[in-house]
This record gives sequence, C-alpha cells and structure tokens, in this order.
Amino acid sequence: MRIDPSLCIRCRGAKGLCGLPYCPVFVKAKVKAYSEAVAGRREVSGSSPPSVFVGRVGWPKVRVYPSVPPISGDTSSLEDPKAWLHMSLEDFLASRLILARGSLELDVRSARSPGRALSDVQALALSPRPADVELTLKRPLKPEPLLDEHVPPLGPSSPLLSLKIGSLPPPERIVEKAYEDVDLPAAEAVWKLYNYGVDVHRISRFLSVGAIGVGRRRRLVPTRWSITAVDKQISDRLVEEIKRLPPIDRYYVYVRKTKGNTFVALLAPGGFMYEWGEAWFPGTTWNQYGASPEVEVDWEGPRGRTTYPSIGGCYYAARLAAAEALHAMGRQAAAVLWREIYPGFDLPIGVWYVRENVRAMFRERPEKFDDLGEALKFIASQLKLPLDLWYSRSHIVRLLRSARL
Repeated sequence: MRIDPSLCIRCRGAKGLCGLPYCPVFVKAKVKAYSEAVAGRREVSGSSPPSVFVGRVGWPKVRVYPSVPPISGDTSSLEDPKAWLHMSLEDFLASRLILARGSLELDVRSARSPGRALSDVQALALSPRPADVELTLKRPLKPEPLLDEHVPPLGPSSPLLSLKIGSLPPPERIVEKAYEDVDLPAAEAVWKLYNYGVDVHRISRFLSVGAIGVGRRRRLVPTRWSITAVDKQISDRLVEEIKRLPPIDRYYVYVRKTKGNTFVALLAPGGFMYEWGEAWFPGTTWNQYGASPEVEVDWEGPRGRTTYPSIGGCYYAARLAAAEALHAMGRQAAAVLWREIYPGFDLPIGVWYVRENVRAMFRERPEKFDDLGEALKFIASQLKLPLDLWYSRSHIVRLLRSARL
C-alpha cells in the first residue's frame, strides 16, 4: 500500500488519515532499534517470555524455534494475549517482531524420547515466567519476520548452533503433573489444565512441544495446529455441558468495535447452535485486490460438525469465547457471531485477536430484546454491510426467522 506523503505530514501518527489501523512509521521506528541490535549477529541473549514456535513445513520433520528478544527483565507481555489486547497495534507488532528465533530440525516423534536439545526446549516451554536464554546461530540473522494467519508475528530466524538456558522457575504443580503423567491422554491434560486456570495460549505451547499426552504417542505439533486443537477441544467440552443448561429467554446482542474491526454477537433462545462469519472489505488481509467485500460463514447445529470449517482457525477461537460466555451465564442459546474487517487492516496477526476480542465483547453488558426483528434491527445499525447480505450467507438467522414465522 503506497501512502501519500502529505497524509503522513498532516497526521504524524495521530489521526489515522491513511486508513490503516496502525501507523507504519511508528512500527518501523519501534522495530528498528531492536532489529539493528540483532541484525547480522549470530548470538542473541535476553529473557524469553518464554516463547517457542513449531513450524509445519516439511512435516513429519519440523523446525522447532526457541525464541528470545534482545532485552532482559520481565518480558512476559510478549507472550500474553490478554496484554496484547490492550496494546496499540504498533506496540504489539514491535514487541513480537523483536523475538529472534533459533531453529532445530526434528522428527515429530522425537517428543516420545526427547534428546537434550528438545528436553531443554520443553523445559523452557513449561516455564511460568521469563527465563534467561542465549542463542548461538549458524548464520547471521536477517530481518525477515514471520506473519501468519494463525500465530502471532515472530522475528527473524537462523539455524541453531547451541542453546543455553539459565535457571528456570519450576512450573506449577498441575503443569508438572501433566508433563510427568505419561498415561494421561492429551485431550484430558488440556481439559485439566484449563480447569485449573492455565491460559489456552500456554496450553497450546505445551501441546506443540510434545510435553503432554500419552508417552508413546507424544509428538511435536506445529503451533498453528496446536492452537486450533486446544480451542476446539476445550470448546467441545464446554458445549457438551452447555447443552444440559436451560436456554436464555430473550435475545441478547453484544457489540465490540476496534480499530479496523466490528464484532457482533446474537444469542437467541433455543438449543445450542453456533455460527461464525467474516466480511473482508477490499484492502484487507485476505481481500487485498477485490472490488467488493467478501463474506464467508460457517456454522454447526446441535450435533456439531463432521468437517473442518473452511473459514479456518478463527471459527474455533470465537467458538471457545462464546462457549465460555454461555457456560458462565449457566444458559444455552443459538449463538451467531459476525465480524467485519475494514480497509487498512492488512496484516495477519493470529487467531488470538479474534479469541480475545470476542472474550472482551462478552464481558460487556448486552442489549436485550423480546423480539428477533428488533434485535436484528439493532445489529444492522452497528454494521456497515447491509443486513440482507449477511442474511444471504447466514444459516442460523434464516433458521431463527423461519421458526419465528
């Protein structure tokens, strides 16, 4: 995207005149100081949040990347989606792109009997707090970040020559037990850790490095797969409990607006159903060159799904947030969630953005309606696309309207 220089002069990063939800000048300035500190270097040391990424290219051989920023101290916010939610997009991108990565190529089955290097990586992944890490790399780092639809942004990488980890704080007892219990299936470990209060972002990291599950079945799991697997497994359990709860008795509408996005949710009386829809406007991440908004919707009825949703991991990230909200309410409902993404939101930053924004949306007080038509009229006032376009793609709203008629 080419920006008119006169806009930058008038805006100076404060008015958003270019239409982007972030200021590229600020991002460049924030990242520059750190990238210059590591560019061309073969040694990077600092406090890992902790951070470990597992790639998927070449499966069943994958690259495992312990990551560290060139700063020391409390770096925990670099791996905390709850903290990211309150950062500006400039600060978020800058904080993530300074994570230098050293890569190890391993067979996914090596988690069943990890060698020294993988054992060290697993210990780092289990740590509840930042740890001192030193990476020695085979080749100098180049400023080539990783941007992906599913995972948060990451900084440059190079093959790892050696990994040195300082003293690690011991993991919580529940985490240690899950790691040591080689008879506990991964799905059960995920559910136990979640119920104990361990954040899903950490749980997906444990699963990714092969630190949980039945011993003979443990394996390395690409990070983008582990994130979706954890969102799905936990929301599946919550949904099964939700289906035994009484339904809500009115229509609830939630709205959340962020820079470049609008999220809405409709909870309708009845048995559990779920729908997630996205509308990507021209000039956004997945509609860079289109002339009109592209709308995609996936859904499930009371019996769930038998196929993977074409809309991708955001489906399960939002489903987890919706299931948590219903579970906390002690009610079931038909849940319709839609997201509009506006021009300028053109960087893939990970499904955490959907999960945490939907969680935040459900923490707000909803508008309540006795009539479906009134609820939909209110939703129409919050969205930019005509409601008829959403109707044409929605499965559950059509069901609700036909049942009402």
